[in-house]
Amino acid sequence: MIPLPNQPAIPRVGGCVGCRDGAGLSFAFSMAFQPIVDVETETVFAYEALVRGPEGQSAASVLGQVDADNLYAFDQQCRVRAIEASVKAGLLDTAARLSINFLPNAVYSPAACIQLTLKTAGAVGLPTDRLIFEFTENEEMLDPAHVANIIATYQKMGFGTALDDFGAGHAGLNLLARFQPDIIKLDMELIRDIDTSLPRRMIVEGMLRMCTALGITVIAEGVETLGEYEALRALGVRYIQGYLLAKPAFEALPVVNWPTKQLIAV
Repeated sequence: MIPLPNQPAIPRVGGCVGCRDGAGLSFAFSMAFQPIVDVETETVFAYEALVRGPEGQSAASVLGQVDADNLYAFDQQCRVRAIEASVKAGLLDTAARLSINFLPNAVYSPAACIQLTLKTAGAVGLPTDRLIFEFTENEEMLDPAHVANIIATYQKMGFGTALDDFGAGHAGLNLLARFQPDIIKLDMELIRDIDTSLPRRMIVEGMLRMCTALGITVIAEGVETLGEYEALRALGVRYIQGYLLAKPAFEALPVVNWPTKQLIAV
């Protein structure tokens, strides 16, 4: 997820402008989907919804149009369009979950701001326990206590929660000490060339031990080579995302290029 510029402080009075069904958006956008796979069972664990322009343009082309006036509406519409587009692409024909990026600084009240999401999921027949909400560590936490409340509320409602880009960004381990999401996604810079980097392997091994003790699932993202894949598997990483397996597909669920088949072909 590409982080937005610093967001405004969370409003504490009045209504939640983010829950107005997308009012205030003057631009169109859609979604691409990239699989997160369980390499032990060779099944898709989840599809991450990634913002794209209406004809597949880059995420940056969309996020560049987000500002303080439309931030809340944009966050709400990302959830709506991710759900609608994934179901249209065939998500309900699979057992996979849907992972949606959200902006904690754009959530006024977690219970109130989730209502449009629940309504949308109900309208298309997507069980809400198949939803995962992930936020990036690269987004500055203007109010960590507020973020902790969002995570706790979502977990109580049965949603999965994920911390993206773990190992980069503003808070590091301090953020994990405040609250524990269900999933952390290791930042791709930790994964890059892990097969030839002893420090990276030691860091990831330590993170795996820590997360296992905390009951947190680990996903390695940004995996691009068979060497990286094999190194991660040797460390015990089960869930992997990256171009090696599949690139994001615009408004579609891509076919996974399973590493076992690639290894046979080598």
